[in-house]
Amino acid sequence: MTDQTETTGKGRPTPKRKDAQGKRTGPVTPPPSNRREAAKQLREKQAQGRKQVRQGNLTGDDKALLPRDRGPIRKLVRDIVDSRRSLGFLLLPVAGAVFIGNLSGNTSVQGATLGLWVATILGVLIDMVLVSLLLRRSLAAAFPDEKRRGHIAYGLLRTTVFRRFRMPRPQVARAGLR
Repeated sequence: MTDQTETTGKGRPTPKRKDAQGKRTGPVTPPPSNRREAAKQLREKQAQGRKQVRQGNLTGDDKALLPRDRGPIRKLVRDIVDSRRSLGFLLLPVAGAVFIGNLSGNTSVQGATLGLWVATILGVLIDMVLVSLLLRRSLAAAFPDEKRRGHIAYGLLRTTVFRRFRMPRPQVARAGLR
């Protein structure tokens, strides 16, 4: 038989429940007493989380952003897209014009709006090819070891949104405008 001089385990007694609870930091909210109160606490917690995400979207704080918007690669993509003008934002207004033109019943107006729609689609496609090439080159230079999967699509989707409605908010000024 061997003599064990070392203590095994944690080497101290387990604390009593009231001592362990007393050492906790911060206020402990009591558990809800009924379903209505539990739902109210859940709504308040969710509202606080949405408020933090919204504040992060407005300021560009990386910790408060949604997971799809986090990281230095996504920030670079946002800055590149936000710093240039693109034709993607024209899709919605031109689609509205095509809809109104089709409601008019006049074939010449319908033909003109259809031609405008096709021209807009072609312009947006050419612009998206240019943006994707720019993003691909910039990402390869800044992050040579990272995969670019999904980042270029993220930037292209951002080009189709009006600048003032983009979330997270643009943090850079447009090129050529100060």
